[in-house]
Amino acid sequence: MKALSIRQPWAWAILHASKRIENRVWRCDYRGTLLIHAAKGCTRREYIQALAWMATRGVFVGSAPHLADMPRGALVGIADVCGCVDTSPSPWFIGPYGIELANVRAFVEPIPYRGQLGLFDVPDELVRKAIEEAQEVTP
Repeated sequence: MKALSIRQPWAWAILHASKRIENRVWRCDYRGTLLIHAAKGCTRREYIQALAWMATRGVFVGSAPHLADMPRGALVGIADVCGCVDTSPSPWFIGPYGIELANVRAFVEPIPYRGQLGLFDVPDELVRKAIEEAQEVTP
């Protein structure tokens, strides 16, 4: 199964703050099921800047877990890739490309896994049970 590594708190925002577009500098031609991998790397400064950006754009109002409480270096959810756009009315879109996500579901427990650049493959048997137990999240 294909996976995409996303830094925190952006991976968290996909699962818990209705982020349905993932910005990339490359066009994504893939369509289908995609595992959401929370990247291992994230500095406190990156975390604070990301939350400030979300507040400034009005895309998330509330409180996010502390960085130390966010899973990193793990598969955390699953979504369907339904498109890739170069423009979007979504407040989450900053481009130049946006991977459109739908049917987002969070794993009950993160699955430790090493991320990679771009789309990468994860053995189906590793995530089968987590996918069956995944919980739908509201947009």
